[in-house]
Amino acid sequence: MLPVDDPPNAVPDIYRHRFERCFRDHYAQLLAFLMRRIYGREIAEDVVAETFAIAWRRRDRIPDPALPWLYAIAAHVIANQYRSTRRRHNLDLRLAHETGGLEPAPSPAESLDRRDAFSTAFALLAEPEREVLRLIAWDGLDTRDAAQVFGCSPGAFRVRLHRARRKLAKQLEAAGKPPHEDRATAFNPAEETK
Repeated sequence: MLPVDDPPNAVPDIYRHRFERCFRDHYAQLLAFLMRRIYGREIAEDVVAETFAIAWRRRDRIPDPALPWLYAIAAHVIANQYRSTRRRHNLDLRLAHETGGLEPAPSPAESLDRRDAFSTAFALLAEPEREVLRLIAWDGLDTRDAAQVFGCSPGAFRVRLHRARRKLAKQLEAAGKPPHEDRATAFNPAEETK
């Protein structure tokens, strides 16, 4: 395949190289971020494609570092897809109820979430609390970058992180599975000040 060049009379796109570098540097990280949140590689790849399509349209606004910005865009794409799926599910339930049919079976992901105490406790948290914990524990962001994903100050994010960790610990204790005995290592306050 021949490389695609700008048409001869077109104004050069000064932001194209910034986008290409962003894509090259962060594609794998963004795909991993999404695969931890979405069941199925194909769906995660679709969300990555939509995220980079949005980034292309906003290529003149790509910040440095770009990864938290991309995570925020991807989170919005997921939220939009979740709302759409929820509306379809509610419509299916309403139609099933109106026609006298049975409710759809729970998804396999819901069944798997109940298999152990941590998954159960984690699932009981509100989505923003789960996302706070994912950004720190799974994606390895510091509080400054994670705050950028959430669109809040680092101080506000540290408060959210502290509350999410405490709520998760309470859920685990209620299930009879308290967090690590050494609470200093389980909830290290120094980690929250990064």
